Amino acid sequence: MTTVAVLAHRHKTLGGGLPDLRKTLASYGIDDPVWVEVDKSKEAPKAAAQMLKDGVDLLYVWGGDGMVQRVVDTVAERPVTLAILPAGTANLLAKNLGIPTDLEAAVRIGLHGARRSLDVGTINREHFTVMAGAGLDALMIEEADGALKERLGKVAYVWTGARSMRELRAVKMKIDVDGERWFKGKATCVLVGNVGQAIGGLDVFADATPDDGRLEIGVVTAKGMWEWSRTLGRALTGDVLDSPFVQTTSGRKFRIDLSGDVPYELDGGERPHADRLRIKVKPGAITVCVPEEEVQG
Repeated sequence: MTTVAVLAHRHKTLGGGLPDLRKTLASYGIDDPVWVEVDKSKEAPKAAAQMLKDGVDLLYVWGGDGMVQRVVDTVAERPVTLAILPAGTANLLAKNLGIPTDLEAAVRIGLHGARRSLDVGTINREHFTVMAGAGLDALMIEEADGALKERLGKVAYVWTGARSMRELRAVKMKIDVDGERWFKGKATCVLVGNVGQAIGGLDVFADATPDDGRLEIGVVTAKGMWEWSRTLGRALTGDVLDSPFVQTTSGRKFRIDLSGDVPYELDGGERPHADRLRIKVKPGAITVCVPEEEVQG
């Protein structure tokens, strides 16, 4: 018998809300799932750890990318299947996996959809599923509040990116990819991605696949309003890799040394400033419920 659990951020909304989720699960014969609600995503790891101890097999995660990240940080490489209920603002992992923002459909995928093993990355020993980076992207996320993201979507990040120019400074970086020096110089942003759509749903890494055992890395050397406007404009139209201010590659392990402390983020969540980032991939570290066509494709 599969033990089903729900771990929910009670301040996030999808469909008719958490009461509707209970009714939908009951319609599939799941009348009494293990159920925990939290007020903040940082409260999720403790609840997820207890669910693992209790032998939960299928864990529905209700929330956005930040909530999913906190849960993945606890359950990576553990025997539990995750079903995402995209109740956040961006829901980037769900979008990249084709999981809809229709509550009944998302519940059905959890119970009867395909299972897909996905890679996760770690940055300074913390797991992420979508992206991690330092520089402009962290400032953009810090300034793009929930209301602005909800109203403008991708454009919100371009808008906040422009506003962040006043705080932005180029930082000397040394970046090793799989033990070899790949980049040395000044840059305003470094981003590592596990999927194609990253910041605010912008198409950043066209060739990214979340189950190929590799992560994508990009460095942006743009300076000033004009160069950054050109770069962000290309991101909006999906051809950012053609920008003369962008360099990309892929690998399994990255060592990034910075000349000073800069803000960094993972899966849309801010983290303390750092002057070094140690990033690596963990292949097939989680199992996620996805639509059948995501596996067949």
